[in-house]
Amino acid sequence: MADIEKTVIVGSGPAGWTAAIYAARANLNPLVLAGDGVNRDRMPGGQLMFTTEVENYPGFAEGIDGQKMMDVLQKQARRFGARVQNTYVTRVDFKTRPLSLWHVNDLSGDGEALVRTHSVIVSTGARANYLGLASEKHFENNGVSACAVCDGALPRFRNVPVVVVGGGDSAVEEATYLTKFASLVYLVHRRDTLRASKIMTDRALANQKISPVWNTVVEEVLGTDADGVTGVRTKNLKTGRTGVLPCRGMFAAIGHTPNTAFLKGQVALDGKNYVALQDPFRSTTSVPGVFAGGDCADPVYRQAVTAAGMGCKAALDAERWLAEQGVH
Repeated sequence: MADIEKTVIVGSGPAGWTAAIYAARANLNPLVLAGDGVNRDRMPGGQLMFTTEVENYPGFAEGIDGQKMMDVLQKQARRFGARVQNTYVTRVDFKTRPLSLWHVNDLSGDGEALVRTHSVIVSTGARANYLGLASEKHFENNGVSACAVCDGALPRFRNVPVVVVGGGDSAVEEATYLTKFASLVYLVHRRDTLRASKIMTDRALANQKISPVWNTVVEEVLGTDADGVTGVRTKNLKTGRTGVLPCRGMFAAIGHTPNTAFLKGQVALDGKNYVALQDPFRSTTSVPGVFAGGDCADPVYRQAVTAAGMGCKAALDAERWLAEQGVH
């Protein structure tokens, strides 16, 4: 049998790289399988690999490009001895010991490889749900976003109209947050009432900077490569009438999907398929020796800095658990 790893970190991004830094410094010789297990058309490194301006992570006074930030974190992890494979986990067996993970490298075309380990840190993140429009994809990070807290304060969204698509708590939170910066926030919803809680609904509808657009969907994001988003083409579902809302940004607020499909039946997930942590102050899961951190276990904050903190906790918890098991 091949050597058994002390700990394997699944996924990268702020949580994964932070876990790798702490695990490596603890002499756990971690192996990082950097893909998230789902988005094989996207390079490892998490959602920040597709974010051009990160301005809310401590330590970067002038902001930093998301790809550069992930490269810096990866280099820091490698400096302390973390080993990295840009592969994607396809399935796991956490019901027998040692724990088993099968992973593939789609770029090389190689078949599945098996790694066995005493412990696992899951940091596979979550992906924002978008509308699925080609034009939306085209203007991603050029006026299209799925995180107001991440991007709302950027100069491109200040003192100009923006659009938020959605009708739940997330959409109302995003719209309310954006009123701090935008001149007007169009809240586009396919129904004639919001699905958000009553208190949040009442607060949003009372805000003069939020303009609801009922029974309406976005059919196309408009703009130019030079200027980014300049508007959205809409359709009223009751009348069939189309129109254009001039705006400089569109925020999709229709939820997130955690990258945890490969864990079903192996680790307890909550009702929205986030990893269910067993202790609100720890990173423990339903399986001893399996820990989780970052957006795959965080349905509330989903920020780079909170993900990094959770990755730190997961590595410390794994180190202590391994010591209790006599694994050195």
